[in-house]
Amino acid sequence: MDYLPLFADIRHKPVLVVGGGDVAARKIELLRRAGARVLVVSLELCDELAELETQGEIEWLAKAYDASQLDRVFFVIAATDDGDLNGQVFQDATDRFLLANVVDDQPKCSFIFPSIVDRSPLVVAISSGGTAPVLARLLREKIETLLPATLGQMAEIAGQWRGKVKARFSKMSDRRRFWEKAFNGLFASQVGSGNVDGARLTLDKQLDEPEAAQGEIILVGAGPGDSGLLTLRGLQVMQLADVVLYDYLVSDEILDLVRRDADRICVGKRANAHSVPQEETNRLLVELAKQGKRVVRLKGGDPFIFGRGGEELQAAVEAGIPFQVVPGVTAAAGATAYAGIPLTHRDHAQSVLFVTGQCRADSSGTDWPSLARARQTLAIYMGSANAGDIASQLIAHGRDPKTPAAVIGRGTRQDQKVLTGTLDQLDELARNAPTPALLVIGEVVNLHQQLAWYQHSAQQDGRESAVVNLA
Repeated sequence: MDYLPLFADIRHKPVLVVGGGDVAARKIELLRRAGARVLVVSLELCDELAELETQGEIEWLAKAYDASQLDRVFFVIAATDDGDLNGQVFQDATDRFLLANVVDDQPKCSFIFPSIVDRSPLVVAISSGGTAPVLARLLREKIETLLPATLGQMAEIAGQWRGKVKARFSKMSDRRRFWEKAFNGLFASQVGSGNVDGARLTLDKQLDEPEAAQGEIILVGAGPGDSGLLTLRGLQVMQLADVVLYDYLVSDEILDLVRRDADRICVGKRANAHSVPQEETNRLLVELAKQGKRVVRLKGGDPFIFGRGGEELQAAVEAGIPFQVVPGVTAAAGATAYAGIPLTHRDHAQSVLFVTGQCRADSSGTDWPSLARARQTLAIYMGSANAGDIASQLIAHGRDPKTPAAVIGRGTRQDQKVLTGTLDQLDELARNAPTPALLVIGEVVNLHQQLAWYQHSAQQDGRESAVVNLA
C-alpha cells in the first residue's frame, strides 16, 4: 500500500492553492465542498475563481509565491503550468513537514486526490496511487450506479437513532443485528422511495419489537428484454431482493442480474396456458411479504401497462403490506425504438394508442371506429393470436388495408425479428414472428427501412436479428 487512505476534517482550515487557472478551480471546488478556507496565490485568476473571490468565497492571498505563505496552512496544492515553481512549492512544503499535491505530477505528491463517490455523510474514495487515474475514475462510475443517491440520507437518519439503539440494546452484537436488518429491510426501501417519515416510524417499530418481521412488495418493470434498458433503480432493488417472482417475458439476461442467493419463483402467464392464476400470484406476494421478506415482483416491460401490476398492488393494500413501484421501459417504446419505428412523427402520426390484443371475457365492446382512425399509430400488445381478427375489424371500420404494418418479435433482444408489410397481411406477419411480439400499425412503419439500426448492429456483432418485408 503506497498511500495511507485517510478522511481529513478540513472545515474552516486554511489550505493554500498555488495557481489560478481551470485546473486549480477544479481542486478548489472540491476543497470548498469539504468546507476549507481556500487561500490562492496566482498572478491572475480565471473567470470562475475571480467570481468566487468577488463573492468572498476564496481569498486571493498574493500574486507571487513565497515560501512564508506555507506558514500556518493545513496543506498545499500546486496547480500552475510552471514545472520549476511547482517543484519549489513541493520542496518547501516537504521541508516544513506539510502535505503537498502537485497536480498531474505524482512523484511530487505526498498526498493524492482519490476518485470520490459522494453520498455525504457516506463517502467512498477510490485510488490507484496515482498510477492509473482513468481506471480509478471508471471504477468510480461503476460504483456510482450501484449506490442509491439516498444513502446519505439513510446514514443521517441512522446517526440520529444511534443513541436510541444504544440505549435499547446493551450488547454490540444486538446493535449490529438491528442495523443489518434496517439497512437490508423496509427502512432502507422507504428511504430509497422518499418515504422518510415512514422510514423513521419503521425504525421506532423495530426498536419496540426487534423480533417482528416486516416485509414489503416491490413491483419492478424489467423492460422489454435488453438488460441495458433496465433502470438503475430496478437493478438496485433486484440486488436486495429476498425472493423474486418473475414472468416469462423477463429475459434470461435480466434474471442473471438478480441477487444470487434470492429465491426465484416463476409465475409466468402465456396465452391459453396460464401456468399460475393471477389470484395465486397475489396470494404468494402477500404470504411471502408477511414472512418479513423483501419480495420483488419482476414484470416484463412496465408493470402498469398491460402488466396487471395494479391488481397485485391492490392485494398488497388489502393485506396492509408496504409496497413501492419501479417503472420500466414498456415494449411499445423499447421494441419500436430498436426497430427504427418512431411511434409519432409530424408527417405521419400525431398520436399513438397502446392497445391490448386480449380482453377480459366480460369486457364491453372495443371502440373500433376510434382505433381505425387514420394518421395515428396503434401499438398492440399480446395481439399475435388475434392478428387476423384485429386487421379485419380495423379494415371494416375504415382503415386502409394497405396501411403499413409491422410485427416485432422478441424486440430489443439479440434475436429480434422485424416483419413488415401492410394491414391486410397482419395475420401472416404475426404467424411468422417469434414471441413475445408487438404489432405496430400506421404510416410510421414506412420509416423502418430508413431508420432501422439495431439489426445492422446485430449483424455486425454476429447476432441473429433479422428483417423480413412482405410488401
